Amino acid sequence: MAKSAHADTFAADRLPPREAWPDLIFTLPELQYPEYLNCAGDLLDRHVREGRGERRCLIAPDREWSYADLLAESNRIARVLVEDMGVVPGNRVLLRGANTPMLAACWFAVMKAGAIAVTTMPLYRATELRNIIEKAQIRHALCDARLWGDLKEAAGEASGFTTLCFGNGDLERRMQAKNPTFENVRTAAEDVAIIAFTSGTTGKPKAAMHFHRDILATCDSYARHVLRADPDDVFTGSPPIGFTFGLGGILLFPLHIGASTLLLEKAPPEPLLAAIEQYKVNVVFTAPIAYRAMCGMLDRYDISSLRICVSAGETLPQPVWQEWHDRTRIKILDGIGSTEMLHIFVGSPSESAKGGSTGRAVPGYVAEIHDDDGTALPPGTVGRLAVKGPTGCRYLDDERQASYVRNGWNYPGDAYRMDEDGFCYYVARTDDMIISAGYNISGPEVEEALLSHDGVRECAVVAKPDPVHHTNIVKAYVVLNDGSTGDSARSEALQAFVKSRIASFKVPREIEFVTQLPRTETGKVQRFRLREKAATE
Repeated sequence: MAKSAHADTFAADRLPPREAWPDLIFTLPELQYPEYLNCAGDLLDRHVREGRGERRCLIAPDREWSYADLLAESNRIARVLVEDMGVVPGNRVLLRGANTPMLAACWFAVMKAGAIAVTTMPLYRATELRNIIEKAQIRHALCDARLWGDLKEAAGEASGFTTLCFGNGDLERRMQAKNPTFENVRTAAEDVAIIAFTSGTTGKPKAAMHFHRDILATCDSYARHVLRADPDDVFTGSPPIGFTFGLGGILLFPLHIGASTLLLEKAPPEPLLAAIEQYKVNVVFTAPIAYRAMCGMLDRYDISSLRICVSAGETLPQPVWQEWHDRTRIKILDGIGSTEMLHIFVGSPSESAKGGSTGRAVPGYVAEIHDDDGTALPPGTVGRLAVKGPTGCRYLDDERQASYVRNGWNYPGDAYRMDEDGFCYYVARTDDMIISAGYNISGPEVEEALLSHDGVRECAVVAKPDPVHHTNIVKAYVVLNDGSTGDSARSEALQAFVKSRIASFKVPREIEFVTQLPRTETGKVQRFRLREKAATE
């Protein structure tokens, strides 16, 4: 086994024991990796070394970088991390920013320095950032100056926390003094490269650890065999790089093949269509709700350059798939992935993609439908989706590892059925997560924010179906301390309060004031009754 390059062994010390890992399988020749590798070398340095340095790499409204430009900027930031901030291999570095070339350069710099990137959502507020900092014991950060306020508040009590901001000149001035070369740390293939955070049903953040090898494996499985993009393609999309769907689709996959990627700080449906037209985008990653919205705007934009569309984050309704296909003649590549698995593990290429199905297991992965005892079920039977492949769940010091991984299989928490040809069909989530507009939202986390208001006695948060947009919204049932039924003004005040504490996409779209919550005899809230109520409203 290769010796780790990590002088800081925090992550390695908190990996689950080997027997608690899922079975990792490397059935494809391209998934055979050396014992030592630094993913930055394959994704970035290799292109310059092999003579492709002048190829266009990163595109943004205010700049354009070649592969050589990105390499030089990443090398300078790596030197700042090591020489100025004292970062050593294995340290965790929090990255905070919108999708910009500087955020991408910071990510590669962390890889090069042998540190561990913890890339956060731009919408996260101080409460969420504080949980991440504490869980991963982070002491270093690179942050867009526009987002510094919440990070400053979150890190206020962390001893020895150091941050450099970009966009205000602080990081840029230090970079100017650095040599644009850097020798990548010789990390082991199984050294942790990223820690990706998600929220579980308890509201406590879960941290999934992925190796340098995993970063390349998702490129050599999904991107190579399902996406099948071309080096001359231009990629773009709406998910933030802090979301593993965005990290893969907007950064890893294009750079792996030497393509270019358009980084948009914000990409709601209409601006996304405008960007596709302006920059002649060929590959787009976004959520189902965006495809539905864009269908009604297609007549106003020329998207003839577009040829590959990927959807993930929540189920893609068959009518949305069909309408997009009818309007564009493009089959949306639906897929299911998870933070724990890093990216998409079930999804089919265009020639076999069909509306209503998530597709087959991605080459390199195996998928089955299991009953509660872990026994494979026959075709057509609804059960728990089980998967294994070259990536898998390894939580950071978390007892929930035992529920996600059982007998070598990963259980992402979805109910599925599979037909005789291996096509998978989504049925429902098997836990209490709310999936809304592509985001996984923890109901208990929203409840905690509501309960911190002194006017709220108790509350419960559930998903309410939104048939118009083919998604769910967050709905809260609230019991007020004064016993009143509330009104629209109270509802708006509570929404504003929650927005001040957690990300805006988690704020309840609807608040219903009730005098009591349905409970079991032991006092537990019967959320299933509230979900049934919400579904009929």
